Order: sequence, then C-alpha cells, then structure tokens
Amino acid sequence: MSSADRLLTTTLRAYQEPPRPADLDRLHASTATLLSNLNNHLNISLLTSHLLTPFSVDGGGDGLRTCLRILSVYNTAALHVQRNEAENAKLKWGQQPVGSGVRCDAWARAVAKGADDRSERWKHLLVLTGTLMGMESEDRRVLSRGLRATLEQAVVTAANLALETINRRMVPTGELGSNAVMLALAYVFPVLSDHHKQMLNCDLVLPAAVRAMIGPEGFQNGDFLRSTSAGNVAGHETFYRASPSSFAQVQQLEARPLPQNMGPLSRLTAFAVQRASDPRVVLDAQDRLFVFSTGLLQGWQQCSFSPVDISTEAAVLPPDTIRGPWAMLWRLLKKIMYTVVASIQPIVGRCLLDRHMRNDATAPVVASKTLHILRNLCFISSRQGADAFQVYVFTYLTSLDIITRYPDACVRFLREAQPAVVPGQPNSPPLTPLDQALTLFYLNTAEHLPLSLPTPAAETLVLNLATAHLSAASSPSPAAPPTSLTLPLYEAAHAAILSVLCCPQHATLTIALIPFYIDTLLSSFPARISPRQFRLAFKTVVQIASPPFPIAASHPHLAETLLEMLHFRSATAMTYPLPAEPGSGSDDVMTGDKQQPLPPVSEQTTLVLSLVDALPFLPLPIVEDWLTRTAEAMNAVVDPALREVVRKRFWDVLVSGEMDVERAAIGVAWWGIGGGREMVMLHQPALPKGDGDAMMSGALGGNRFGASRL
Repeated sequence: MSSADRLLTTTLRAYQEPPRPADLDRLHASTATLLSNLNNHLNISLLTSHLLTPFSVDGGGDGLRTCLRILSVYNTAALHVQRNEAENAKLKWGQQPVGSGVRCDAWARAVAKGADDRSERWKHLLVLTGTLMGMESEDRRVLSRGLRATLEQAVVTAANLALETINRRMVPTGELGSNAVMLALAYVFPVLSDHHKQMLNCDLVLPAAVRAMIGPEGFQNGDFLRSTSAGNVAGHETFYRASPSSFAQVQQLEARPLPQNMGPLSRLTAFAVQRASDPRVVLDAQDRLFVFSTGLLQGWQQCSFSPVDISTEAAVLPPDTIRGPWAMLWRLLKKIMYTVVASIQPIVGRCLLDRHMRNDATAPVVASKTLHILRNLCFISSRQGADAFQVYVFTYLTSLDIITRYPDACVRFLREAQPAVVPGQPNSPPLTPLDQALTLFYLNTAEHLPLSLPTPAAETLVLNLATAHLSAASSPSPAAPPTSLTLPLYEAAHAAILSVLCCPQHATLTIALIPFYIDTLLSSFPARISPRQFRLAFKTVVQIASPPFPIAASHPHLAETLLEMLHFRSATAMTYPLPAEPGSGSDDVMTGDKQQPLPPVSEQTTLVLSLVDALPFLPLPIVEDWLTRTAEAMNAVVDPALREVVRKRFWDVLVSGEMDVERAAIGVAWWGIGGGREMVMLHQPALPKGDGDAMMSGALGGNRFGASRL
C-alpha cells in the first residue's frame, strides 16, 4: 500500500468519528493534499462524500469557521490541480507527471459526484463553490465552457434547494446551514455569470442574507456594545490600563468569517433586493435592519465609551487604547454603517420604480423608516465626515425627496425623531456627544422639510429647537465646553431657521423671527460662524424681506433697515484678516473636484461683501442709493489687498447677470452718470446729489471739472 493510500485510509476513518477541534486543521490539510494527489476519480468522490458527513462539519463545534475551512480546502486543491495540469503540459515524453495527473474537468466532475444524497445541500454548496472559485476566479479560464456552466448551475441549484429546505425547517442545523449558504454565495457571487445570477431565488436569499448580516455570526444585533465598557471610571478622566480587555468581544466578532466578508455580502443583499419578486420580502428586510439599527443605537447609549468625544479622546484614553482597541471598535462600527447603508440603498431605489412600493401607502413609510435607520447610525456617520460617500448621499436625499411629498409623514417623522434633550430648558443637562449627533441629524433633515410642513408644525418642530440652540450657543457662559460637533450643530441651526424663513406660507413666523435672527447672526460673527456662511445667511434674509416675497408688502422698510444695521457695523468692524476657512482649497467630497482657495477677508470686508451680495435683491427705489453707500463702504477699507477682493465682487455683481433687467439698468446709469465708475475703479468720493441729473451722455459736469474757460 502506497503512502497516499495509507493517508486516505486514515483520513476516511477520521471522518467517521467525532473529530477533536484540535485535529481539524491537520485533517483538513491532509484532505487538501489528497485531493490534489489522488489519481483515482472514485477516491476523490469518496473523500468528498466523507468530508461532508455530520461529524466533520456539524460536530466540529466551530460553526462557520469549519465551513470556511472546507471551502478553502477545495479552493486550494483546485488551484493545485490546475497548476499541475499546466506544468504537466510542458513535460517531455517519459517525464514523471506532477501531482495526480488528473485533468481539471475530470477532477471537478469527481468532486461534484462526491456531493451525494448522504449530505445536505448547503454542504454541497461549500464544495462546489470552492471548486468553482479555484478553477475560474480571478479571470482564470480552466474548465471547459460546458462544464463551467454546469458547475455554476449546480451552485445556484444547491443554494436554492438548501434555502428552501431550511425554510421548511427540515434540517436541525438550519441557522448554520443558512449562514453557510450566504458565506458561500458571498464568495462565489462575482464568479457567477449574469445568466446564473438571475436564477437565484432572491425571495429566499434576501431574508437569509439579512439574518446572516445581523445575527449571531454577523454583527450580533449590536449586543457587543453592551459588553464593551471601560470598567469603573468616574468622569472619564482616566481609564484603567486593563480596559482593552473589554474589547475582547469586538476583536472576536471582527475575526468571524461573515464580518470579514461584509462587503461581498452587502453586494449580494443589494442584488437580492433588486431581484426579489415579492415586495413584502423587501419591506421585511428593511424592518429587520431598522430593528437592528435601533438596537445598535441603544447599545451605544449604554456603552461606557459613548461620552468620549473625538476632540477629547486623546486626553481621556491611553495611547495604547487609542491605537489598538479604540481604532478597532470604530473600524467595526464604520463597517456596520457601510453594510447597512449599502443594503437599504436599493430598497429606496426600488421605491422609485416598483409600482407596489411607490404608492402613497408604502412610499412614505419606506422613506421614513430609511431616515430612522440613518438617524440611528448618525453617531457613526457624524464622526469625521463618515457620511460623505455616494451611496449614503443617494439614500438620504432620495428618502427626503420621497417624504416631502407627504406632509403628514414629515410631521410624523419629526415628532418621532425629536431630540430628548433641548438646551435652555429648566434642569436641562448638557448635551452629550450622542445627543449632539442626534440633534445634528434632526436639524439637517428638518432643513429640507419646511416647505411640506404646516406653519404650526414648522414652528414647534423646527424653529423652537433651532432657536434654542442658537440662544444656548450665544450665551456668555455655555453649559459645556465645545466638542467636535458644536460648530456643525450651530451651523445646522442657522440653516434650519433660514429654510423656514424662505417659505412664503410661513410669513407670519418670518416677521417675528427676523429681528431675533439678525441679532443672533451679527453677534455670532466672526466667532461662531464663518464669513461664507454669514454672507449666505444675510443675503437670504434680505431676499426674503424684498419683493416679491409677501413680507415686503407689509414691512416695506425692513430690507433697508437690515442694510443700515450692517452698514453701521462695518464702520467699526475689525480690519485684520480672519483665519482661512477649513477645507479651503481641498477636494470636494461630493464631486472630487479641486476647490478654489477662498480669498482673504476681514470682519469689515465680510460685512461689505454682504452688502454687495444683497444688491441684486433690493427693492427698486433704494438700489441706486445703496450702490453708492456700498461703494463708500468699500472705499473705507484701508488694506488694498482686502479692498481689491470687494472691488472684484462688486464688479462681478454689476456685469455677471446677477441683477435682473430693471436693477441692471439702474446699475448702468449709476456707473455711467452717477459716479459709480469713479467710486469703484478710482476710489473717488460720491458725487453730490444732483450732479448726475439732466445731463447728456459725454457731457462735462461743471462742479467736478471746474468752471468753463469759454
């Protein structure tokens, strides 16, 4: 008996008895060696049949890791077989062949025959997947075209039959089998042709994929967060050096087969969402992801590390914790967010196309539930701009587009998502980083909804919270030190207020709110709001207070009053350049284009630029007067470089088409005979009143150029 025969006999006997976990690695290594060296097709089939016995797969006590080992055994053996065949093709006559000498097609058929009726279909899938990947992945074309198609058909059939059998609860290892099917499909899915992908029963694949994703072998329903603690730590000033041991479960979870392959599994899930024939299966998948994200948020609330903000983690956590366990935890959390968002994105996309899901009964529910899922994940997505990727942006904005068609759904969502902690209320505790993340998501979302809200809802659900945050941030003694989300939260409150002010149906709110808002805006600049955002906010308010907005009819002098306030402030504003805005000259996260660096500005020039930005929206009777006053304010800027920034913007407003026809005509007249050219280009003072009246084009003004000598 040869050494190969003795090894085969020993291996077959080992598979007939319950193996010890310590012996599995050795047993699988022996199997891989035999598979690539046996020259008898029957022995290859026999070894495969024994490998798939209950003792070798179910009795290993190692769950999916044993399934992954089996898949790896056949993948490795297939690689060796196809490599041996390539080397044997180069041998000369009479030379000893490498390996068994069995050709790839014959070897694959022998393996497939070993997947017989003595083992379950999901175990067949492991063997078939490993064989197909070893032969055909990475653009290898080893098998004949007919055999590859047959093998792909066998993979799809085994997956469908396995899931059908498991759904009928005909196997005791249903959870393991379902997860094994998802693991195998995640690996083999890129290798399958489009024709065979369409043959997958996506009504069965989708629920199995979601269960695998969030179940015990996946993300464990977020329960790992509850066991991740820092021990007995008061105030989070110092952490025990033993605290990294609390991350043991996170480390074990990240090392499991499914979490390591969440990218392919999420792509399989997205495909199943698109191809599922029953919309109820898709909606059920979204419900499961919603429950999972809710549990994840609750787990983070109970986690001892949730009060640690990114701005303070270097002072709170030891360096070894930050470099190791802390980075590992956030890597896992971001993987969870990417996986969930990639899975719900096709659900939202299908809501636009599927007639069973785009109706008025289902569409707002899908959109609202998607926004709730994203809200539950906001403690992850708000960290260092983690939400700036295309799939997230599409999912978020499409859900907003859908829900804004349904006012009742907008009101319902805002009421359900209202932050529990509002600053400025009696006995209100300071906002934790998690509270700030939830509030930031709420305000960013509420910014898109005022046009669909009734006025009372816009006041109670948007304005009250936004003004509370502006008032708290403007108070001289803030309740808590600033965190990484303090400035984004403040800017989001400004944006939410502006969105309400821009809605004509909320004119009653606008009249009462503008004085408070302008006062807050002026007191916030330049300490808590950037020059670019200040200019945008002021221009928007002036536009709202000017025709054709209804407030201009009831309060005709409001726009000019706002300009007077700004003009008065510019006379005493600071003249030194402000620090450059963050991100100036960086890549745009949405388009990838290179942003132009912003020109230098001071507090004074920002206020003057705001006057310039407001010119295209002023009521006609005051346009000429404010062209002159704005030019005077520009000439009051002492620094030539800063004044040049204002001059270029002034010129741009006059010639770029920002003004409509009537205002442009006033601007042309002011430029030609009203002294505008001299003020802007030559920095001369304004003409006295009346100098530009009743004068033909090209005439000489006596007061400007002296008396005539004729």
